[in-house]
Amino acid sequence: MTDTQTTPATTERPPRRLPRGFPFFGIIAVAVLAFLAGGFGGSYQGKLSSVSKSDNSSYLPASAESTQAGNEAAKFSTSQSLPGFLVFQRESGLTAADKAAIATVFGKVATAKGVDAQAVTPVVYAKDGTAASIYAPLIAKQNGVAVNGDNLSKAETDLVDLAKTGLPDGLTMYPAGPGGLLVALLSAFGGLDGTLLIAAGGVVILILLLVYRSPVLWFFPLFSAVLALGLSSLIIYFLAKNDVLTLTGQSQGILSVLVLGAGTDYALLLVSRYREELHNYEHRSDAMIKAWKESAPAIFASGATVIIGLLCLSFSELNSNKSLGPVAAIGIACTLLVMMTFLPVALASAGRWVFWPRRPTPATPAAEPGTSGIWGAVARFIGTHHRRAWIGAGVLLLLCLVGIGSLKTSGLTTAQGFTNTPDAVVGQRIYDAKFDKGAGAPAVIAVNADQAAAVIAVVEKVPGVQTTPGSVCVQVDYAKLAELKNAGGSAPAGATTGCAPAALQVRPIDGRTIVNAVLADSYDSQAAYDTITRLRTAVHAVPGAGAQVGGQSAATLDVHTASVHDRNLIIPIVLVVILIVLSLLLRAILAPLLLIVTVLLSFGATLGVCGFVFNHVFGFAGADQSFPLFAFVFLVALGIDYNIFLMTRVREETLKFGTRAGVLRGLSVTGGVITSAGVVLAATFAVLGVLPLVFLAELGFAVAFGVLLDTIIVRSILVPALAHDIGRKIWWPSKLAAGKE
Repeated sequence: MTDTQTTPATTERPPRRLPRGFPFFGIIAVAVLAFLAGGFGGSYQGKLSSVSKSDNSSYLPASAESTQAGNEAAKFSTSQSLPGFLVFQRESGLTAADKAAIATVFGKVATAKGVDAQAVTPVVYAKDGTAASIYAPLIAKQNGVAVNGDNLSKAETDLVDLAKTGLPDGLTMYPAGPGGLLVALLSAFGGLDGTLLIAAGGVVILILLLVYRSPVLWFFPLFSAVLALGLSSLIIYFLAKNDVLTLTGQSQGILSVLVLGAGTDYALLLVSRYREELHNYEHRSDAMIKAWKESAPAIFASGATVIIGLLCLSFSELNSNKSLGPVAAIGIACTLLVMMTFLPVALASAGRWVFWPRRPTPATPAAEPGTSGIWGAVARFIGTHHRRAWIGAGVLLLLCLVGIGSLKTSGLTTAQGFTNTPDAVVGQRIYDAKFDKGAGAPAVIAVNADQAAAVIAVVEKVPGVQTTPGSVCVQVDYAKLAELKNAGGSAPAGATTGCAPAALQVRPIDGRTIVNAVLADSYDSQAAYDTITRLRTAVHAVPGAGAQVGGQSAATLDVHTASVHDRNLIIPIVLVVILIVLSLLLRAILAPLLLIVTVLLSFGATLGVCGFVFNHVFGFAGADQSFPLFAFVFLVALGIDYNIFLMTRVREETLKFGTRAGVLRGLSVTGGVITSAGVVLAATFAVLGVLPLVFLAELGFAVAFGVLLDTIIVRSILVPALAHDIGRKIWWPSKLAAGKE
């Protein structure tokens, strides 16, 4: 027998009885419970945003310097605020009516719900007379209790509506600062419950209609995926509500597409095998049990690989990364549960009619693998031209890899993080052009009170810190300032320092005090981050000061630093874990090593293409520091799925027909379903682009392109061609390595 020959189909009919020991009724019981819990949990999908966090401080570990400085600063006030501005502009110059209207708005701001009234400052006019701003920070934490995203968003929205009411024609108003930009971010995530799910569901339905060629069958996988999403939402909601994990808008969006995409993948594999067995079994329950037993090892191994890979994120420093692992792992676990219990029970109960108009029956035997269809032709081509095939695929991937040097992962400003232009971005641009960029979001320095003067003297000399009087001062006690205002007085500034007098400054607590330093650059710019680095170096050198630098810029810088740390730590861990799982599954070492190398090559090629597309097609300013890690975890964990689906079937065929024939048979029989699964997963991740956020658009493109590259090139050509060329040695050191070529 040659490598490309196949054995004729047997005419012996498989036994028509349930295998002993199969947990038939147990699966039915779990299916019913999954249906009830998933249906009940569906309502919690819309509640996830109420327990979601999107501020940098909630991402950071307690050991971060900005976290420690922030915790000390919290002792000096019962409330912590999120800086924000209302920016007014008339390009031809503000009129008297404009200024009167702005003064009226200022009178209302301090009493607006959710605004930190003590910290509101008078109207500031731009030097050119075309703009004005009101500092209107939002209360982010009151008496140690953080304000959730929904309430923050509502407070900012109400404030903006209040500020726009009654303005003269031609006078525009925009929110700005961290508060306005955060609310714009939360509003973007607001599309998760509607736009994203509708788009993803529509894409899945369309692809399943094309794959199954049935107007009915698509409903079962999609409904099962919705149940899995409901079940995972129920679990995650209560864990996030009780602070067991941190849920972010990013992880919430990823959860939705991950469950829909992975769930559809598992369903495609199961349904494909079920259709295959319906040609052999008279009774559909027997066919489903056979299909379940044959597909379960690959599906569970795939799910386990993804779950373990995601849980490796628990080693992260960032709380957002650390919790994304459990959030996504819970989603995959719930998906496995539903797809391997509810879906098979529902399909077996429904009967063969769900495949209409092409109902599989024993009277219409399935085609022998490798004898017909496009994947039979691909398998025959690989069998004849295996060496040229894997060399050509390898060269293509290496060419894509060239562009990796152009991928910029130094981070994005908050304004650069949107694919559209929300009002907060417009307002920030106006503010940066007309006012002191660093105002409203100073560096917050916790120091020993007896060394405060020495620290101030050092900070004033640091490049990137504003030099105008009052830029570096001990923090004002806003409660005292409010009392003074209520009494009709005003706070006099120091004659030379520009700072509030000592009587209005915060009093030391446990020998510590707070110094604020206004930066010369916008809080989320690279220049501001560089200034924070210089500040830390300078104040750490002050003897006996015990200085720690926090604030908005410092927190963002710490997030960026932690992202790089997490990337360098977790990627090797994930690779080792996946290698171990594959070795146990395939009972070999050489095959898993080969799969890891090919997936890494695919990942590198994807980053290379991303570098070109992000810069020259999408026109993005760059990518977040965490982008390579997220792309790696999802591409490698999900990309390895298709190799697991392929190689488990190849091993099954190898046991009967030898390695090279097994490779070709495995490729031909799994080609259609795995390619369909890849297209579904790619399409669902691509749907992330409907949300106006650069990070999700980039991640969606990277996973979508990478999955297609892995499915079409790596799994369809590179891996089978290499395996065919290597032959039985690919199973080393198992007994199969000594079997037939």
